[in-house]
Amino acid sequence: MAVWFVFAVPLIIMFFALFMERVEARLRSMSMAVQETDVEEFLEQARPDEVRALYGHGIGRALELFRLRRLGGRAAKLRGRRGRG
Repeated sequence: MAVWFVFAVPLIIMFFALFMERVEARLRSMSMAVQETDVEEFLEQARPDEVRALYGHGIGRALELFRLRRLGGRAAKLRGRRGRG
């Protein structure tokens, strides 16, 4: 019985490592990947609610809130200009 255990555990670990390598490659190739510059900009300009999202939900959700805020500010400026004219 111990002999099967000695052979099975390394094989299971190797198959798990191969599986995780494939998962990592898929995640790396996704178009929604987080760029280093996005993280730097977020850390410099984040608001408290965005930092809470980073803590609670991860960098993806926090960057989503950050991007929405930036786009929302630009949209509000554009709406203000259109309303005046």
